[in-house]
Formats: sequence, C-alpha cells, structure tokens
Amino acid sequence: MIFDNTILDAIARGGFLSVFALCWVILLVRIVGLRSFSKMTNFDFVMTVAMGSLLAGASQASEWTGLAQILAAMASLFAVQFVASILRQRSQMVANLLENTPVFLMRDGVILYDALRATRVSESDLIAKLRNANALDLSTVHAAILETTGDVSVLHGGKMDQIILKDVAAN
Repeated sequence: MIFDNTILDAIARGGFLSVFALCWVILLVRIVGLRSFSKMTNFDFVMTVAMGSLLAGASQASEWTGLAQILAAMASLFAVQFVASILRQRSQMVANLLENTPVFLMRDGVILYDALRATRVSESDLIAKLRNANALDLSTVHAAILETTGDVSVLHGGKMDQIILKDVAAN
C-alpha cells in the first residue's frame, strides 16, 4: 500500500502501473520497431488488440508477480511478432499461412456480388466506403479491395499502374 486510504491507494497504484506499463510498451516498440502496431496483416491487428488488453491488465495488477507476468507476456508477443515478420519475408509458405489474401469487391466500375457474399461484406458497407473515398462515379472506380486487415481500399480516378493490384484475389 502506498496510502492508508484505499481509494487513494487504488488511484496511485492504477496511475503508477499504467504509466509504467505504457513506458514498457514504448520501450518494446523502440526495440522491435514501428511496424509493431502497423496493422498490415490480421496477425498485426491481433497483436494490437492483445497489447491493449495486457496494458489494461497491467494497470490493475494487485501483485508484483502478476505485473511481471503481464510484462513478460507483452515482451513475448513482440518477440513472436518479430520472428513471424522475418519468417513471412523469407518463406512464402509461412506468409500464406499467416496472411489473408486481399479480395476484389469491385472491379472496373462493376460491383462483384459473389465476392461480397463470400467475404460477408454488404453492398451498403461497400457503398459507404466508396462515399468515404469520394468516388462520385462508379465508372471511375478501378477497384475496391477488401484488404488483409479488413479495411476496404478504393482506387479511383485517372491512370493506375497494374502493380497496385498485385496479389489481389479475383474470388
């Protein structure tokens, strides 16, 4: 206990542990690199969610052993993500195992309803993403792609290099 008053003790402990755990995460990000929270793959997204959960747990730790376990879990997740990113770069088989494939939801101004059904994206969700991207005329939309992270990219406008569509599944 830091204070005799349990309310003050809870506030001080929560504040100290939150700041300490946040500094630990910042240190880990500095060691592993900025890609840690990049959300480039579904694996990265899970890492980000898990880290948030662990950070919340650290701020509520009631014993030092619990805090140490949470800090070790954070370091372990960063290590696993680091190793997985290296393996993905070196092995196409590992990359295929860990990553989803981006999927066309729309191509050359045409909505691909089979792809919408297969990916469980509603037409209204797609249209909302088109509006968000200021796609005012469907005929100018080169592609709408459901990315590996779950985001929808809308490519519209003038000339587009085909390399932008590399590795996107036609579904």
